[in-house]
Amino acid sequence: MPWENSSVLVLLIFAAVVSIGIFAILRYTKNKTKNVSRLRLFIQIAAVVVVFMGLILGPFNVPVWEPLGSSPRDRLVGAEFFANQFPDGLSVPILACYYANGRTVTCPIWQIQAYIFPFWDYQRGYAVYYSTTGLEKLAITFGLVIIMSIVLGRFWCGWICPFGLYMDLLTNLRKAFKRRHLTFSEKTNTKLGQLRYIIIAIFLILSVIFGSQAIFGTQLIPGTTPGGPLGTEAGIVGRINEPFCLVCPMRPLCVLVECAIGSMNFDYVSQITSGPFWISGFYVTSINLAVLIVITILGLAYRRFFCRICPLGGLTALFSTFKPFKKIALTKLNKDAEKCTKCGICKRVCPTQATDMYEKKGGDVTESRCMLCLRCVEMCPQKDALKVSFAGKDVFKSRDWLESEKTEN
Repeated sequence: MPWENSSVLVLLIFAAVVSIGIFAILRYTKNKTKNVSRLRLFIQIAAVVVVFMGLILGPFNVPVWEPLGSSPRDRLVGAEFFANQFPDGLSVPILACYYANGRTVTCPIWQIQAYIFPFWDYQRGYAVYYSTTGLEKLAITFGLVIIMSIVLGRFWCGWICPFGLYMDLLTNLRKAFKRRHLTFSEKTNTKLGQLRYIIIAIFLILSVIFGSQAIFGTQLIPGTTPGGPLGTEAGIVGRINEPFCLVCPMRPLCVLVECAIGSMNFDYVSQITSGPFWISGFYVTSINLAVLIVITILGLAYRRFFCRICPLGGLTALFSTFKPFKKIALTKLNKDAEKCTKCGICKRVCPTQATDMYEKKGGDVTESRCMLCLRCVEMCPQKDALKVSFAGKDVFKSRDWLESEKTEN
């Protein structure tokens, strides 16, 4: 088809632009203490385009999705390969919202919930069909998340996640107005990190309760048996099949941004409701909007606020910074205790207030709060005191930039 040929051309042009951009940043950034930060921002923006690549690849105006918008519902990577075994696309540990148009990968949080309820043993999904059980789909989802976490760890959060970019843009906005960020106490920040796992437990328990009929053969809550044309109209949970998605701030952000740029039809999106102010809408809800507003305000005040409580970030950290996964993780932040002067710069510049790179004596200092943004390595004034390694090979080291500046001047 003509659009397929044009898609290849778009991909080639996009790859060329990204390559040129990376080269230009690394070659021509004069302030070396912002070299990696600028590179990260550029890659974050490029990653958002990749995650929603369907918005520029097409095919457009597909009749089956015409009410939702002119852009394609999705262009999922691996969907054809997995076929009915796993038709919802690759599970990548970022908030690649299921509800927005044009996505190429899928948020594992949505998949985990949906495969427990309502699609545990129901063969028809949302415009797809499954030939696998809920347990098999969950095994694939967790398997992919574990593998990707072992390979890159929370690099997914720091460099790829679209909502992480939103958090960073809020930080840059605050800086533009020359307002200092607020910080949490160590105790509060630790509790926020623990909250990630409480959120995971809550949505898993709710999903199991909703899917109890299919899983255990009995309803823990009356009216939760799947039914209706799609098999998902299950009484009291007809609108909250995926409970975390009801409060996830990424969902309204994606949908409203795409409505604003014309990729989704706002008139159609706003009609899929049942109650005032989209209180239980399918694409955007009152709860979603309220959470997004609160997270935005807190994100302006505290760097990367949502990333501190994000359950998907918690899962990625669980499979990369906790035993036994930490030992086999390929991407690590390492510290040379002999070269560290305890200046404290690394701790001050960390957007999530991680502390192990400062407090630990040496060795692997990767921790669950660390998003591998590399800001600590970039700002460390001691040569080779901090290093990021992949598969045992150093890929980025701190340098004596204070001495370098003196030499240049």
